[in-house]
Amino acid sequence: MTTLQDPVGGTPHTSTTHHTGTSQLGAHTIPVMPAPPIVTPAITRPEPYMRLHWTDSLTGAVGYLVVHTLRAGLATGGTRMRAGCSLTEVEDLARGMANKTATFDLPVGGAKGGIDFDPKDPRAIEVLERFCEAMRPWIDAHWVTAEDLGVPQYLIDEVFERLGLGQSYHAAIRRSADPAATLERVRDGLNAQVDGGFLLGDVIGGYGVAHACLAAAVSWGQAPSDTTVAIQGIGTMGGGAAYYLHEAGMKVTTLADAAGTLHCADGLDVPALLDLRDSYGEIDRSALPAGIEQLPRTAIISADVDILVPAAISYAITPDNSYDIRARVIVEAANAATTPEAEAMLAARGVPVLPDFVANAGAVAWAWWLLFGEVDDNPETSFDRLRTIMHSKVADLLAAWAERGVTPRETGHRWADEPAPLTAPVIIP
Repeated sequence: MTTLQDPVGGTPHTSTTHHTGTSQLGAHTIPVMPAPPIVTPAITRPEPYMRLHWTDSLTGAVGYLVVHTLRAGLATGGTRMRAGCSLTEVEDLARGMANKTATFDLPVGGAKGGIDFDPKDPRAIEVLERFCEAMRPWIDAHWVTAEDLGVPQYLIDEVFERLGLGQSYHAAIRRSADPAATLERVRDGLNAQVDGGFLLGDVIGGYGVAHACLAAAVSWGQAPSDTTVAIQGIGTMGGGAAYYLHEAGMKVTTLADAAGTLHCADGLDVPALLDLRDSYGEIDRSALPAGIEQLPRTAIISADVDILVPAAISYAITPDNSYDIRARVIVEAANAATTPEAEAMLAARGVPVLPDFVANAGAVAWAWWLLFGEVDDNPETSFDRLRTIMHSKVADLLAAWAERGVTPRETGHRWADEPAPLTAPVIIP
């Protein structure tokens, strides 16, 4: 079924259309934030602009595209693949993308793609290609997509290349007066080399998350070297965050991947562990450095640290495990990492959650800065801009929490509900 919603929140227009194609610890006590939580009314959000449902006739895989908001004919958001991915999940993620674009004053809407299929299945790339082919009217003209859980950037770019669309930012690039020059600028930015042997496009999101964590420590008047952090997930986002936190001197004591949790009270050698990752973001246990304790995967939630960074799956923090959390603050690197019920329970305990649409929005903001020519392939230009903006936003979120008991998500939603008005056509140089 395809449901179209008037972009300014009018009555939904529903038409039945079936889209079938062929073609995812220590001993010290951490003080909690002093601010008392307050109860604020829920903000009523409009229905998504559009939902698309696709079934792959060869494998039975099911895929979804949800466009939450469409601005200037454009919406942006990654494509994920994981067994169990649902329409509800993709809707939540699309809403989060709309929040990100509005919070960072990007003149585009928010969307998300999701495929219910195991990304480790050897047929996964074929399923991804058939999904993109089915969504071609949107990816050709309206939907700018990118990597997400289970779908690395190089893979989705490979699929776009096969489809004759060049690169996953195609819907924006084609609007340029010189698409070839814009595509070259985008590729140069994505592939710019940074310290550690990484590519700028792979680590910019994690860099933003790292500085959300560092801004939290600044708000407490605490030095990075005195601050501990645990990170759940060490793929693109979690791995980048771990690397830059380690570089800044913060003590990363605990990391978790799909195989379990790794812990060292004195701090993990993050670069060494990142070198042991495979293409799925999992660490080779047979080559672990000495002195690392191996714990169950669920142990990451109860890590005795200042900052907990869920950077893996959505809904990782639930009412069932929220009371196990000992951290002083949660920084969402994964999209929709905390359920609303769990977040309310944490707030009641004085533990704020820095929401995904601020903490991990660096990747999407940077991608559009690159498209608009506001940054280039000089990593320092991108890092300086993102660091400055992230520290400012996190400082405002935590000040509202400490001074008035307003949760960071509520403050962030107030920003997102008032996006900068579009006063001119969106032009891609």
